[in-house]
Amino acid sequence: MKKAAVLMGSDSDFDKIKGCFEKLNAFGVPYEAHVISAHRTPERAAEFAKGAREHGFGVIICAAGMAAHLAGVIAAYTTLPVIGIPVTGTLEGLDAMLSTIMMPPGIPVATVALNGGANAAILACEILSLSDDKLAERLAAERVKMKESVDKKDEALKARLKEI
Repeated sequence: MKKAAVLMGSDSDFDKIKGCFEKLNAFGVPYEAHVISAHRTPERAAEFAKGAREHGFGVIICAAGMAAHLAGVIAAYTTLPVIGIPVTGTLEGLDAMLSTIMMPPGIPVATVALNGGANAAILACEILSLSDDKLAERLAAERVKMKESVDKKDEALKARLKEI
């Protein structure tokens, strides 16, 4: 199985995207995590992105706040899928979200919700599942669990309404 890379612009982003690591672990997806700054370590960002495919990565997840250029810089140097997680901070994350979604034609970055680490991991798993049938089965089983959970909540609501 290909690995996922999880890059953070700062270690202060960890708590906001912890769900990413939890979901990757739950699905059994190997990953590496690094702190790489688009602005303070641009050479390192470029080097990582250029060598990612050769190092066994199949997808790269980037979390950054404020200017949030990490995902875009990484995407500029690789043809691997890049998923951006805008992280809240200044301007309640609006600045990070706009920086992540406003990519020029030809250099796409898939973007999830503010602090959306869990969804970034699930999207990464979906991408990796294109060449991994066992991962695809685990994703399908997770969807069944989600449906069953909603069904239980629906039944509980109906029971509560009967009491009114």
